[in-house]
Amino acid sequence: MPALLAAWGVLAVAGVALAVIDVRRHRLPDAVVLPALALSLALLALAAAARDEPARAHGVVGGALLAFALCAAVHLARPSALGGGDVKLAALVGAHLGWFGAEAVASALAMAGVLGGCAAAGVRLAGMRRAELAYGPYLLGGAWWRILHG
Repeated sequence: MPALLAAWGVLAVAGVALAVIDVRRHRLPDAVVLPALALSLALLALAAAARDEPARAHGVVGGALLAFALCAAVHLARPSALGGGDVKLAALVGAHLGWFGAEAVASALAMAGVLGGCAAAGVRLAGMRRAELAYGPYLLGGAWWRILHG
């Protein structure tokens, strides 16, 4: 159980830092995202092994790959809609959500889209058509919504 709690701690601490950086600079630095992803994968795999639940470890890797692939497809189709840092952050979020299964990954990404879409609509309604929104906080918000509301 300590490895699982540590993994959630990594997501919480890195997530707060990344949300602040993304809002301020519209960047999600590899120097934060990639170590958080590596550490999370290791801790979640350790937690799955400690519980003798290899399916959870497979879910973690699958969740990371699923979220990465879906967001990479959006990024490739429309780079202005989703940046490369968002794609890597999606892998981090997907790894954690993969602990619960593919449905958790999909629902969190959908919620992130709803949250980001509402924010974008609000910005447009306010007449700020050229304003850029940081999507990282919405990815993280969708993830924590799914984690906390199971």
